[in-house]
Amino acid sequence: MSTRRQFSLAARSLLAASLVLAAFIGLTGYALERAFENWAYSVLRERLQSVLYSFLARTDISVGGAVLVPEFLPEPRLDRPGSGLYASVYAENFRWESRSALDRDLPFEDALKPGEMTYKGPIRTRVGGVYMLSMGVLFEARSPSGKDVRLTINVGENQSSVKRQIGAFRETMWVVLGGLGLLLLMFQALLLFWSLRPLRAVARDLSLVERGESEQLSGNYPLELAALTRGLNDFIRSEREHLRRYRNTLGDLAHSLKTPLAVMRGLIENETEVDKLKRSGLEQVLRMDEIVAYQLARAAKSGHQTYSAPLPVLAHAEEIALTLEKVYARKGALAEFEVDERSVFHGDKGDLMELLGNLLDNAFKWCNSRVLLTAAPIDRARARRPGLLLRVEDDGPGIPEDKISEVLKRGVRGDERVQGHGIGLSIIGDIVASYDGEMKVSRSESLGGACFEVRLPPLGP
Repeated sequence: MSTRRQFSLAARSLLAASLVLAAFIGLTGYALERAFENWAYSVLRERLQSVLYSFLARTDISVGGAVLVPEFLPEPRLDRPGSGLYASVYAENFRWESRSALDRDLPFEDALKPGEMTYKGPIRTRVGGVYMLSMGVLFEARSPSGKDVRLTINVGENQSSVKRQIGAFRETMWVVLGGLGLLLLMFQALLLFWSLRPLRAVARDLSLVERGESEQLSGNYPLELAALTRGLNDFIRSEREHLRRYRNTLGDLAHSLKTPLAVMRGLIENETEVDKLKRSGLEQVLRMDEIVAYQLARAAKSGHQTYSAPLPVLAHAEEIALTLEKVYARKGALAEFEVDERSVFHGDKGDLMELLGNLLDNAFKWCNSRVLLTAAPIDRARARRPGLLLRVEDDGPGIPEDKISEVLKRGVRGDERVQGHGIGLSIIGDIVASYDGEMKVSRSESLGGACFEVRLPPLGP
């Protein structure tokens, strides 16, 4: 089944910008064209009105009532056939048309009431659409015996001139808008290339990490990606720590099983007594069971986790302490708590239980009657999450200073450690190391016995 190829972020952004820009340019061009068209036809009417008033100012009647059309027309185009500008004067028993209107068969108004004005268009004619402005005029008689003269003056213009203007404007407008659109798209493409460059750098650095050519993301990333790259680096370190711990655990397990397996092989090859073979073989099986249980306990911890919910320390500590008080009930040992309610552990629940369990179990084992657990958050400016301080003290004999380094030494099997301090301390050391923490062993100032102090640092920034 073939997977559908996905567009890149740059392609998606550029496509979206192109569609939005095309829609914007289209709407803008349409609005500008309509506005220019309305303006052009408004100018046409104003021009016709100006010609009409000029023509009216030069028109008069004689004493006898004859209509006197001006010898010099207000617009030279009226005298030129085919100019597209027309004029006519109609009165009772009088009809005059400009030379430009001859043989045009134009629909001039024949009679309008004095003061009445009409504007029509485009009127279909055999020479194309014509816009017509007509006005009725009353000229009073020049003599007492004369009579008033009613005229209708018509002025028209062919639509073709306006259409040419609109066409020229449309062509120029779309060339300009199209050019601006292309420039904007080019600028958008350059802007996207520059803006997405840090993401390409992250992808490139991740590829180097995958190929093993780099340990982590080490580029100089912008603020918006800094948190992401920090989280990825934490995750990479966590996964490498997991892998290292699993390899160490498998190596330790294999090494630890060599001896009992060799003993069992020797027994099978050399021992002839069945009862002795069974008894010795069972001893080695129990020994291997102990080794496996120990190594599984070490492998069970999950180590440092970058993304994990906070776990309250007090509730888990009380649960472990109640169990240990029952186990060591004969000595009457009790646990005391000085735990800040803000104390939380960011990690796997198994790690917290293993850490608290081994620390408290060691204290209960060696105390006389009192165990003190102290927990507090470790804050730091601009930290993404707080750290944790754990301190477990007892009133037992404590650990001599010259034995502390041996007690905390890693890789020492349980039967090789100082008496009373078993494999639990090795597990504690591994857990603390996996969280980039530190553990310190000293003598308790308040109780006089051993004091185990664990510090897990804050994360970030």
